[in-house]
Amino acid sequence: MEKTNVQKLAKILKVLVTITFVCNLIILPFVPGLVGIGAEGGMALFQEAVEENPFVPAPFLLFLVNWQYWWRIWREGYTGVLALFLLICGTCTAMILWQARKVLDTILDGNPFQKKNGESMKRAAVCCFVISAAALLRTFWRFWYYGSIAPLFTYNALFVPLFAMGGLLCMVMSALFRQAAELKEENDLTI
Repeated sequence: MEKTNVQKLAKILKVLVTITFVCNLIILPFVPGLVGIGAEGGMALFQEAVEENPFVPAPFLLFLVNWQYWWRIWREGYTGVLALFLLICGTCTAMILWQARKVLDTILDGNPFQKKNGESMKRAAVCCFVISAAALLRTFWRFWYYGSIAPLFTYNALFVPLFAMGGLLCMVMSALFRQAAELKEENDLTI
């Protein structure tokens, strides 16, 4: 059976989503260490380690330097909150990408109108709302931490409406998939 243009596009999208998902999972454990490296000027330590050990691969040295900072960041409020926020966002993003893969699988099978697609979209919506709430909490925390309105002009403040709208869009898509699945079931029963 010849694949439709939609299925061809879904195959390409699935490859891209899978690559993004794998990259997300690879980088997620490094987030706290990278926050610490950025906050404490650890890149100089990393560059020094690379110069002193020219035969050791740089990614392995980054891994070692990263884990030195993994525990230190929780001592300071700013780095702890930033690392927690990025971990929450990274975990939710991984879950959204996984749900997207599941929806693309049904499109590739040629049967996208299933209730499980509605459930996948609903899970993605919940993850969007969690990211939006985390961004809102971090924005409020930064109001308190800095004592100014400067946090209104950061990406955190932008994440709040952006991911809230993304969550609402996923909820609409979830309802559409569920409605289409019900109509398909009724149509299949009609002879």
